[in-house]
Amino acid sequence: MGAVWEAGVVPAGGSAGSLCWFEGGTTDSFHLHRLAPLHDGLGFLPGSHCPHYDGEAQRRPLYHQLIAAGFPAGYAVDNDAGLRFEGQELAEAVSAREGAGAYRVERGANGVEETTLPAHFLLLANSSSADQTSDPS
Repeated sequence: MGAVWEAGVVPAGGSAGSLCWFEGGTTDSFHLHRLAPLHDGLGFLPGSHCPHYDGEAQRRPLYHQLIAAGFPAGYAVDNDAGLRFEGQELAEAVSAREGAGAYRVERGANGVEETTLPAHFLLLANSSSADQTSDPS
């Protein structure tokens, strides 16, 4: 995988396919009905990741608990949202559904801080509306 990354191939995926590129995150891959931390992601992207942030009731609380306990800060995305990186730097958040967002989640002076990231709204090819950026906050 390292050679593919170095060759400039764009890795992409949703759910576990987005989680794997980070150092760690939250997953139900170990047990379908129980979320758990993943501590050994591939590490091509720094920090942690939490997919399905709005889609599964346990995701947000577990991610906040992990961050508060020292888990690496990272990014969370709602269903139908994603992140685009250039190298290891976040270039933009994208959303395919109105209201689906992305967030930076980190430990702060007052506990866990969640910052909503502006998301570029992706329109269907046959849509007549102009491209737009949404900020669901």
